[in-house]
Amino acid sequence: MAQVLEFKLPDLGEGLTEAEIVRWLVDVGEPVAVDQPVVEVETAKAMVEVPCPYAGVVTARFGEEGTELPVGAPLITVAVGEPAPDGTPATGPETGADHARPAPDGERAPGTDTERGQAAPAEGSGNVLVGYGTSEAPARRRRVRPERTGPTARPPVRADGRPVPAEQPDGPVPVISPLVRRLARQNDLDLREMTGSGPDGLILRADVEYALRAAAAQGVRTPAAETGPRPAVPVAAAPPAEGTRTPLKGVRGAVADKLSRSRREIPDATCWVDADATELMRARTAMNAAGGPKISLVALLARICTAALARFPELNSTVDTQAREVVRLDRVHVGFAAQTDRGLVVPVVRDAHTRDAEGLTAEFARLTEAARAGRLTPGELTGGTFTLNNYGVFGVDGSTPIINHPEAAMLGVGRIVPKPWVHEGELAVRQVVQLSLTFDHRVCDGGTAGGFLRYVADCVEQPAVLLRTL
Repeated sequence: MAQVLEFKLPDLGEGLTEAEIVRWLVDVGEPVAVDQPVVEVETAKAMVEVPCPYAGVVTARFGEEGTELPVGAPLITVAVGEPAPDGTPATGPETGADHARPAPDGERAPGTDTERGQAAPAEGSGNVLVGYGTSEAPARRRRVRPERTGPTARPPVRADGRPVPAEQPDGPVPVISPLVRRLARQNDLDLREMTGSGPDGLILRADVEYALRAAAAQGVRTPAAETGPRPAVPVAAAPPAEGTRTPLKGVRGAVADKLSRSRREIPDATCWVDADATELMRARTAMNAAGGPKISLVALLARICTAALARFPELNSTVDTQAREVVRLDRVHVGFAAQTDRGLVVPVVRDAHTRDAEGLTAEFARLTEAARAGRLTPGELTGGTFTLNNYGVFGVDGSTPIINHPEAAMLGVGRIVPKPWVHEGELAVRQVVQLSLTFDHRVCDGGTAGGFLRYVADCVEQPAVLLRTL
């Protein structure tokens, strides 16, 4: 009586959760062998042939070519022990023909890594059968592990670091993916000695990595540690770093978490340009000489940014990763980086697009004072749609800042210093500033980002350009 086993799409590693069926490599009614590739799938990173852990006859396929399946969804069902079309009995996972015989010294058994590329054999490369999440284990049998020879030969190790005997009874081991099996094989780790933390004892990658760390802690070196870098985990524990330790908590911890998330999620790019700020500085001097509240430079730059965002609204956006949509925002809330004794904070000027230079100056001053006194409310630190970073106050010319998640762009402003500059066809000393724009490449391409930055630079060089939008 044939036993029908279900083979599910395994975890393909690196956090991938789904794959698209590109091409089926077997048909319903066709016999398959252990580790024979049955389907070609495309993930977000590569094209992969997925090997089947069972030998038998394919009884069903799930999903047409072009269908996207999540990890864990059924791929095929296999009747183990079903006679093949030519009348010969099909081999099941416990009777795998060529896989049941160790290869003679110096030779590879049929179906080894060299012949199958990424697919790994059940016997010749680790003596493990893979059960991709099935809890139904066929009858156990006895095999002999091929001996390793040569000056670097070392016995395989258990999860606790003890050597594994040369001959042991074994059977199908439920492993979540071929990558996990390969990781164990490269480090001569016997999966039969492990207890998986997944459903029904399924061995996950984390289980293998933990076993390798345990072996390293007991001084057992694996081949991966001796032969150079491989796609495995480190096998030697690093000594604790010496020095003063400061916990990442409070404001510092929140900033660290936000910056780390930005780096993980946002594919950012930076463009920059030098601009002659001489006329902007003269305009500010004239404004302040006319009486009334003094106008700050950061307020003028913020006013320029709101005018630029009206022309290039793509940069006043956020990305909804769950819905896979770019959300263009109607209101402009400008955040600005402020250094305080408690660390870097980013207060937010709400509805900056409705404020003039005088109103922006007053709001920047109020928020800066509140930041230094530690009196900012959560509402004043959240909800920004665009950030202005004046790192010129630290005496630096340029930077490639990290975007303030979940915003889409940040304008950086360097110090304004006298430099040689060609002005009206002659060499002159002018007040020059470097402007940089870091943007989320998902919301726009370089043409839009460059257009935004060029418009900002034009306004810095010729403040009269702003009169068009006042």
